[in-house]
Amino acid sequence: MKKLLFIVLSLPLFMSAQTKVYTIELVPNQEVAYSGNLSEGIILNDLSWAWNSNNACFVENQKKKFSGKHVLFEGIIPKYSEVSVTVVPKDPSANFSIYAYQTGINTKDLVPNLPRCIRCEADHFQERNRVGREEQDHTRTVTNLVAMNRRYRLVIGVTGADGLSEGDFTIKVKTKTR
Repeated sequence: MKKLLFIVLSLPLFMSAQTKVYTIELVPNQEVAYSGNLSEGIILNDLSWAWNSNNACFVENQKKKFSGKHVLFEGIIPKYSEVSVTVVPKDPSANFSIYAYQTGINTKDLVPNLPRCIRCEADHFQERNRVGREEQDHTRTVTNLVAMNRRYRLVIGVTGADGLSEGDFTIKVKTKTR
């Protein structure tokens, strides 16, 4: 049976002049949950890192969906694991987006100063349904975050669309070992 751990964010692991990054623990074969509020984040005025071909996270014409405050989390993906992350806004009418990127274990690059990453996945509100995809609700999920024979650093960004800078949310991080 999967355990759901609920931890309220309290202290930032890393703090620079602008950016707080909250540390999370990815537990093999479990789902852990962390809560936060967009007001704890920062506005990223430069999103060009996302459509840079070294990152390929989301395309430039979707930047409005990532224009609110960004709250960052980081953890380590264990070897031979696959991770999925879901953001659940407390207010179902709030328009949130999510992205997650993988880097080397010792890399400390953070957005917007992300010259390259191993993988980046993002999810945001889709104006049109795609064939074979279920209709979206208020949650957003990124998948395919994979580690094979080495561990990777995972950075998760939760943000608001259209400049949203306030709103409670929970992220659920599910780690499955292979």
